[in-house]
Order: sequence, then C-alpha cells, then structure tokens
Amino acid sequence: MRPESIAATRATGVANTRGMLFMLLATFALTGMHALVRFLSAEMHAFEITFFRNLFGLFVMAPLMFRAGVAELRSRQPRLQLLRSCFGILAMALWFYGLSVVPIAEATALSFTAAIFGSIAASLFLRERMRLRRWAAVIIGFVGALIILRPGFQSVEPGAWIVLTSSIFWALALVTVKRLSSTDSIVCIVAWNSVLLTLFSLPLALPVWTTPTPTQLVWLLLVGLLATLGHLAMTNAFRLADATAVFPVDFTRLLWASLIGFMLFAEVPDAATWIGGAVIFASTTYMTFRERRVKGA
Repeated sequence: MRPESIAATRATGVANTRGMLFMLLATFALTGMHALVRFLSAEMHAFEITFFRNLFGLFVMAPLMFRAGVAELRSRQPRLQLLRSCFGILAMALWFYGLSVVPIAEATALSFTAAIFGSIAASLFLRERMRLRRWAAVIIGFVGALIILRPGFQSVEPGAWIVLTSSIFWALALVTVKRLSSTDSIVCIVAWNSVLLTLFSLPLALPVWTTPTPTQLVWLLLVGLLATLGHLAMTNAFRLADATAVFPVDFTRLLWASLIGFMLFAEVPDAATWIGGAVIFASTTYMTFRERRVKGA
C-alpha cells in the first residue's frame, strides 16, 4: 500500500473513532432528555413539550449564535436547512408522542430502525460505501431490537407504529445533516434548526396548550439543555465520520433507556430486552474495535 493510502486510511480511522465517541455522548444526553419527556407527558401534551424543548433549546443556543456572528450563521444551503427542519419537526413530534404512550425501552428499541433507514439513505443519497462489516453491525443491531419486540409473538400497539414512522423522518434528517456539514458549520446547522423547529412546533402546541407550572418550566429547561447538548454532539459526530460508521453507536441508547425505565418508571425489562441489548452492545463494540484497528494500522 502506498504511503499516501496508509495516511488516508489512518485519517479516516481517527475521524470515525472520534465521531463514534461524540455519538456516544449524544446518546447519554438524549436518553436523559427522553426520560424527562416521558415524565412530563403525564401532565402535559407531547406537542407542547415539543415546543418548549425547541424554545429553551433556542435560548441555550443564543450565546453561541451571538458569539458566532452573522457570517458564521449564514448557510450556503438554506433550502436544505429548511428540508432538514421539516424532517426534524415530524420526527420529534411523533417521537415525543410515542414516548408518552409507549414504554421508554420499547420506544428506544423501535427507534433503532432509524439506523437501518439512515444507512440505506446514506448509501443511496450520499454515495457512502457500505462495507460488509458495517452492514453486519447494523443488521446484528437490528436483530437485537427484533429480539426485544418479538414480532409475531405479541401485538404491536398503535404507538409503536408512530415511533416507527418518526424513525423514518429522523433518519432522513440525519442524512440531511451529513450533507449540510460539508458546507455549513455545526453552530450554523444547529442554530438554523433551533429557530425553524421552534417556529414549526408552535402551531402544534397551541391547540393542546396548558400553562406550565414553575416546576414544569424548570424540567422543560433541562429538556432543552440536554437536547441541545445531544444535538451538538451528534452533529459533530456526523461531521467527523461517515454516517454508516456512527449510526450503530446509537444502539447503546437501549441500555440507558432500560436502566432509566427501571429506576424512574418501574418498567422492568424482561429477559428479551437484556438479550437484545447485549446483542446491540456487542455490535457497536465491534464497530469501535474495528475503527481503532484501522487507526493503529
């Protein structure tokens, strides 16, 4: 192999490893945010939570936006920014509603299908090469989710279909982020998304509006903080690495969701959940191991 080829392979391995670590940070923050959404949905409609998540997320982003300046926030692909936010609001509203009617571990397991949809979309629209090992990791992770859901052995509630639909829009939004990151900065992408999602979510919230209490406002602020942190980490992950490399890391959300569901909502994961979670974790661990081997080659 030529020296320049070795250097390029090493650079790709380093970038993919860093991207996967950022994705892991995103899973921590987003799972915590999802738990708060589930908690608040007992007293507030999911669409109103969606609005406040975006509003407070915009407040969190405001200092970064002012610091970046107008030039940094000028997008080179404004139409793609608009399309990304359209996908995002559909994914978020459906996902939050799904969290209000589906156990958090089950909803998380269903959301893993976004990795399947996203990897295929990245291959089709971004022309990213899907190597055999990445296909294997994605498929094994999806098999782990199927072990949890046991299709054919139990009925699937309507809420599950809502979560599944949100996964499709979420995958399209993530692939759009990957395309945007080639021309726009992370702050630009997140700033545009924060503004547009706040505007798009207000019409959904008004018909189901109830005035939040001071305590609820504090929880909603935390939702915005965690969401922004997770979004920044995930956007950085897709900027650094191939979409097909970082998608499998998202499967680790199942482990955190199962733990939170047990500790906060008395949802005891059954054996299938733990077996499926172990399969998913094994697939993501293998992916990380492979990328580190490429780094050290």
